[in-house]
Amino acid sequence: MNEHKPSGPLAGIKVLELGTLIAGPFCARMLAEFGAEVIKVETPDGGDPIRQWRVLKDGTSLWWYVQSRNKKSVTLNMKDPRGQEIAKRLALEADIIIENYRPGVMEKWGIGYEDLRKINPATIMVRLSGYGQTGPMKDLPGFGAIGESMGGMRYVSGHPDRPPVRIGVSIGDSVAALHGVIGAMMALRHRDVTGGRWNGKSGEACVAGQGQMVDVALYEAVFNMMESLVPEYDHAGVVRTRTGGALPGIVPSNTYTTKDGENIVIAGNGDAIFKRLMIAIERQDMADDPQLARNDGRVPRTEDIDGAIQSWCSTKTIGEALDILKAADVPVGKIYSVRDMMSDPQFLARSMFEQHAFKDGTPIKLPAITPKLSETPGETKWLGPALGEHNAEVLRSLGYGEGEIAQLRNDKVI
Repeated sequence: MNEHKPSGPLAGIKVLELGTLIAGPFCARMLAEFGAEVIKVETPDGGDPIRQWRVLKDGTSLWWYVQSRNKKSVTLNMKDPRGQEIAKRLALEADIIIENYRPGVMEKWGIGYEDLRKINPATIMVRLSGYGQTGPMKDLPGFGAIGESMGGMRYVSGHPDRPPVRIGVSIGDSVAALHGVIGAMMALRHRDVTGGRWNGKSGEACVAGQGQMVDVALYEAVFNMMESLVPEYDHAGVVRTRTGGALPGIVPSNTYTTKDGENIVIAGNGDAIFKRLMIAIERQDMADDPQLARNDGRVPRTEDIDGAIQSWCSTKTIGEALDILKAADVPVGKIYSVRDMMSDPQFLARSMFEQHAFKDGTPIKLPAITPKLSETPGETKWLGPALGEHNAEVLRSLGYGEGEIAQLRNDKVI
């Protein structure tokens, strides 16, 4: 299964993943899905904790099989100088290094960005941390929940009469990971136009493009999603707060409940759309009201408009509401559970589920890879690997002999 020929737009790119849980591994996962060779370093005594998170099969997380698909697992005891030396050799060979430890950990191991770039000027290191590599908070532990809170997302999530809520997935880590991927691709482009990959030599014989550090702070990645928050406050003193299911200042755009207890999102905030919506819900009076013809006139009457839409939804099933509003060309959608997704014609038409099997033959579906590229799409070559599954293969590629590998295994370095 591991013998696939390199393919995809990132074929030939080597990535070293030094990190655990979500932000760093998700960043590396996307590169692996599009053809990069990703070597994930784990501790020999259990590996990445995500292996045991959430729903398990035979002691391994189902999440793991997605988060680490197409990666190679190598175990290294980073407290042992021999483990650090192997990691350094892998790092110097890599096009991109991804790490999400606290600032200072990589330096302690002798594989910090400055350590590596002295040898390989083309080094690209993506560093994901709670607060970034500088500033008074850089040494504090930072998790996605903290990034979501500090970055502003939690403050605007939920209902105004209740405490803030979290989105039901690790959105802060995932948004940071996406910023890491974008940064890595831009850094790779810059390296290639300034000289390309390092030729492995030093001094005057050294040929290498210009590498760089991609510094991603979780709170800043979340902050980058916060739309017009800053200018609204700076210019008008507006502090955006929680508005439940509505989109603040854009009316109507909210969540409503149908007669059968389902939830439906209706976005009628375009001026022409609003008129079609009002006609569809049999409120010709609102459709013809000149005050409601534009969004700035609708905002003061948000409660009236939402009340009219909810009253109508309360008389319709989810199917009836969807049919009527779609026929009126109003943006509308059911709020999907995973059960809804896996039987939905749009998901199926777009091949959003891949059929695979565990090593024991048990079938399992995984989410398909996005985005969809017309000429060089991503692919799942294998599911998340067993702990240390690629130790021998990777060490042989570094020039270690079978005896040396056996000794490292005996000494619990790998």
